[in-house]
Amino acid sequence: MNLLIVESPAKAKTIEKYLGSDYKVLASFGHVRDLPPKELAIDVDADFEPKYEIPAKARKVIADIKKLEKSAKILYLATDLDREGEAISWHVLKALKLKENDPKVKRITFSEITKSALEKAVANPRSIDMNLVDAQQARRILDRLVGYKLSPLLWKKVKSGLSAGRVQSVAVRLIAEREREILAFKPIEYWVLGAVLNKPADEKKFSAYLKKYDNKDITKLGINVAKQAEEIAENLKAAKYSILSIEKKDSVRRPPSPFTTSTLQMEASRKLGFSAKQTMSLAQRLYEAGHITYMRTDSTNFSVDAVKAIRETIKKEYGDKYLPASQNVFTTKTKRAQEAHEGIRPSHFENKQASDDSREQRLYELIWKRSVASQMKDALFETCIALIEAKAKVNSLLEARGEILRFDGFMKLYMESRDDETEEEKNALPLLEKGELLNFNSLIKDQKFTEPPKRYSEATLVKKLESLGIGRPSTYAPTLSTIQDRGYVTYLDKRFSPTEIGLIVNDLLVEHFPVVIDYQFTAKMEDELDEVAAGERKWVPVIREFYEPFIKNIKEKDKSLVKDEIMKPEMLDEKCPECGEPLMIRHGRFGKFIACCGYPKCKYSRPLEDKGGEVANDKGKLESVEKAEAQKCEKCGGKMLLKEGRFGQFLACENYPKCKNTKTILKSSGMKCPECDKGEVVEKRTKRGKIFWGCSRYPECKYASWNDPTKPNTESGESTESKEMESEEGERKIN
Repeated sequence: MNLLIVESPAKAKTIEKYLGSDYKVLASFGHVRDLPPKELAIDVDADFEPKYEIPAKARKVIADIKKLEKSAKILYLATDLDREGEAISWHVLKALKLKENDPKVKRITFSEITKSALEKAVANPRSIDMNLVDAQQARRILDRLVGYKLSPLLWKKVKSGLSAGRVQSVAVRLIAEREREILAFKPIEYWVLGAVLNKPADEKKFSAYLKKYDNKDITKLGINVAKQAEEIAENLKAAKYSILSIEKKDSVRRPPSPFTTSTLQMEASRKLGFSAKQTMSLAQRLYEAGHITYMRTDSTNFSVDAVKAIRETIKKEYGDKYLPASQNVFTTKTKRAQEAHEGIRPSHFENKQASDDSREQRLYELIWKRSVASQMKDALFETCIALIEAKAKVNSLLEARGEILRFDGFMKLYMESRDDETEEEKNALPLLEKGELLNFNSLIKDQKFTEPPKRYSEATLVKKLESLGIGRPSTYAPTLSTIQDRGYVTYLDKRFSPTEIGLIVNDLLVEHFPVVIDYQFTAKMEDELDEVAAGERKWVPVIREFYEPFIKNIKEKDKSLVKDEIMKPEMLDEKCPECGEPLMIRHGRFGKFIACCGYPKCKYSRPLEDKGGEVANDKGKLESVEKAEAQKCEKCGGKMLLKEGRFGQFLACENYPKCKNTKTILKSSGMKCPECDKGEVVEKRTKRGKIFWGCSRYPECKYASWNDPTKPNTESGESTESKEMESEEGERKIN
């Protein structure tokens, strides 16, 4: 018997099906060793030596692997083919107390879970690549040092519960800077002028826009006064129009490159409305079920066999005219891309149906179409540019542009980023000839204003981070989740906005820790980690070069920064009802609140926010906060007071701690409970603050779900990635 180790049970099940009875496949459920969460666990004085431990959740896993490993002929470590996967294999080895050069131990990798790929991997094993392991360790240690040294300073100088990180803090900085650009933006008025024209013998209308007026070029913002616009408009109405010149030229649109991790996240966001986290979760499932290749990659290459399969698919589905003479080749824009990997593609192109889950299927179809389209012929266009003379009291020159699709090529199957309108549909030009007279139909006279830059969406933020060289394929989705979970940004209408605390923390880091969130420095650090992975650098000097000035700065700022200067309280024109001192708005552990200036002598305080929301009474019926607060505590008869907690507002008895009665303020979905049909489905939180939805009549009715019933295609119920499978199993139990 041979023993093969992967990360997730879903992946194990798929692989065991292909390899047969000679193989036993077990899941490690992600990392089997990690840095303990309650201490730094890095010996800075001993070359940053990490102190790993086997978490409680992994002890049984290791015990099960040990039992089978003793009788196994070969131990195959088949974790993912990236740095994280390499590190998991190494940690499994260390947890089993085996050596890297043990002849019994074989490291295998594959980019797709198919019978042929697995057989090829087993036939070509290798040893563990310690360069990849070192690069992963270096990133883990670097992030631990930043988080565990900088976060406590934020707790002390700003407020508790905050965190800082190399990539997350840079992402917040981008969002904060964009917000300030928007706030500082001053719109500029300008006018767009032109005419809707047609040929005398053809009713087909087209638009032409002002290019010159009185022999002067008109730029986009060139006409910025209403009076000037009106003068030009009068001339255009009275003008006689004729074709001055026609220019025609052919243009080519190349197929899109195969999906990388980042482009898949961007396109799934634009076309399907999926978050980065949701996309990666769905892609993980498709990969583990054997439907697509590995989804963490920055390569735009396909294997020879894959290209052959795609070309056969194009010929069969679309015919020879869509098949180029040779394969299309793409070059990646990502520095040090792992070209040995493949872009994301289906494992079997003959399969168009991969899953009964509608979201998985939609993502699979997107990957299938993009992969096949990448090897189809170019789309061919004819661009026509007509210069039109407008003779009047003051002469003008207009320009009409149109594009005619001569051959659709790859566009027959796929168009990138919701680009579902071709140019000729927007402004289709008739056949025009030089000297031809034109009829004036109507005037184009639009007052416009320049617009501020748009807030980042998930797609544009990932694109920006990638263009700066910050982060890697595996980091984008967790980064976007983290900055929301920490309360630094909100994501409304599919756009990121910084919160007040996000702006405060960002300003502090920019002023006092510029290196940590410097774009170029963060990108340089990524390059250095890539050099470690390539065996070109040692990881300890990379960490030391960063750590020594960083910790020196931490110690200096711990002495010099003053909390009240950072978190300046806002004075209110209101007196304290208990002592008469002025009231102020302060920042607390759970957000803003109103407090007395006389603290600690006077401890009067109250929540800042209004009393929105509802609470469930004893019968599971929802009632307003005001009504509930007016009632007496049903346990001791005391007054119920509105309080602010870690996870929002709640009602608590005034006699705390003698009486610990509380009531959670709930957000109602407005829907009846599907199980008891008596209570309402309301928003609740776990002890760790994670939102779920349950019946207001709990504990009589124990209905609970991760899915937000108020939102279609919610990601609330999405499982985590395979490296967090233990969480996934926990989430499934609640349903």
